[in-house]
Amino acid sequence: MNQKQLQKIQRGDGFIAALDQSGGSTPKALRLYGVEETEYAGDEEMFDRVHDMRTRIVTSPSFNGERVLGAILFEQTMDRQVEGRDTGSYLWDEKGVVPFLKVDKGLADEADGVQLMKPIADLDALLARASEQEIFGTKMRSVVKLANPDGIQRIVDQQFEVGRQILAAGLVPILEPEVDIHSSEKAEAERLLRDALVSSLDSIGDDEQVMFKLTLPEEDDFYAELVDHPKVLKVVALSGGYSRDEANARLARNGGVVASFSRAFTEGLTAQQDDDDFDATLDASIGAIYAASTAGSAA
Repeated sequence: MNQKQLQKIQRGDGFIAALDQSGGSTPKALRLYGVEETEYAGDEEMFDRVHDMRTRIVTSPSFNGERVLGAILFEQTMDRQVEGRDTGSYLWDEKGVVPFLKVDKGLADEADGVQLMKPIADLDALLARASEQEIFGTKMRSVVKLANPDGIQRIVDQQFEVGRQILAAGLVPILEPEVDIHSSEKAEAERLLRDALVSSLDSIGDDEQVMFKLTLPEEDDFYAELVDHPKVLKVVALSGGYSRDEANARLARNGGVVASFSRAFTEGLTAQQDDDDFDATLDASIGAIYAASTAGSAA
């Protein structure tokens, strides 16, 4: 494990940018960016276009380690280059931004009010490849729809099982059991989830740490026990469909939690903007999310 990267995540001010849209979410991300599906043919061209978008973001003057702690990458983004360098190495060596890798392969069908992760084939080989490219940690997402105790426990068990495999490979896992912001049972689902997460921390070693990526809760400071837990390196929040303004407002009320936004982070960026407008829009987004993240840390 890179100790400088660890110290950056542990002690630095800022947030984690989620640049990890994959096959299912990429067309929507491109549409929001102003690139219609008629402008590319097939997956290869689609991923070329989204890599162009991500490259434009990370090479922008506003995107650097002063306000951005880390960035979560899609596997294809890790395997591509930015300005002639592997993306992870470019982020860390040129920008001072700690790279993470999305490792899940999407969601299974809903059962018992949750969507588990699909099996992750060849995970050990992927983790070995990530380590070679200066990747610090990983992220994997599953989704809670309802306050079903059995379903939520299965989500937590699966997240920790894969998390222990990632820890054994020398990387830090971000466990992301997202609670759907539209759930009719959101507050109760969050209670069940928090209690299961706290209990499951006993399943990792005293010298190990994980991170959590969680939905912004209905009750302020609801995850304070996780924020303060010695086995938790960082708690970050997903935007989950909230607008950037709403996500930032909720985030600023949760002490010690920082942002890891995806759609809310890129809100307002378009392919049609010239470089000055693009950078100004990105700078405003980074500034607002940074302010909300550091307000929460100081709360």
